Amino acid sequence: MASLSKGWRIQVRVINALMIRELATRFGRENIGFLWIMAEPLMFASGVALMWHFMKGTEEHGVGVVAFTISGYIPLVLFRHAVGRSIVLFTANGSLMHHRQIKILDFVLVRFLLEFLGHMMAYLFIAVALLPFDLFPVPADLGMLLLGWIYYSFFTLAFCFLLAPLSEMSEIMEKIVPVATYLMIPFSGAFNMMSWLSPGVQEVLWYSPPVHAMEMMRAGLFGEAVQTTYDFFYPVAFSAIITVIGLALCRKVRKNLVVE
Repeated sequence: MASLSKGWRIQVRVINALMIRELATRFGRENIGFLWIMAEPLMFASGVALMWHFMKGTEEHGVGVVAFTISGYIPLVLFRHAVGRSIVLFTANGSLMHHRQIKILDFVLVRFLLEFLGHMMAYLFIAVALLPFDLFPVPADLGMLLLGWIYYSFFTLAFCFLLAPLSEMSEIMEKIVPVATYLMIPFSGAFNMMSWLSPGVQEVLWYSPPVHAMEMMRAGLFGEAVQTTYDFFYPVAFSAIITVIGLALCRKVRKNLVVE
């Protein structure tokens, strides 16, 4: 038990040090510094929400357009940013592998955690800012909203674990992933609800794990104002399988990784 506790403390220090290094490398100490990690998704979401407001008005299908757009777009940007930053991640940080306390999985966890914290901060900030103007509702079920976020984040982390080693094994992944993240938008549930779609489209989207997570978030945020469809088991099982495959590939890549 003592060795386990010591190992945990070392791991926490490693993650903390890598997060500080990553923040300093990406954002520096000038202007607003590390707050850019929140400002980036905030600007993306605000711009898209404003565009949808002018295109579709204040409400659609009985829910506020601004709140609906923001609640879907910020998790989508989390997926795109986290997955994008996992590409060729091990090669970029290979010099740090000289420290035996640092494992290749730490690099994936650090970049995911930074993106997760930044997007959660952006979500909370814009929700609190819009709440007084009746542009964002008080969550009807905070537990369900957070559960949806957990499901979506687990799915995102699973794909980070998968694509990080795949990008080391094949250079073509660096070209494919940016395009693939754009193609994922219709399968993310970010800009529609299952109940708004035809039965045929619903049947297809049922097999997309982020749709289930997004439906949970919308159920927690809007409550009875929306009709939601989701399954608790399927997205977790899917993400768990992807995680296991990703971890196995990470182990394989580590054996062949050249530390400079």
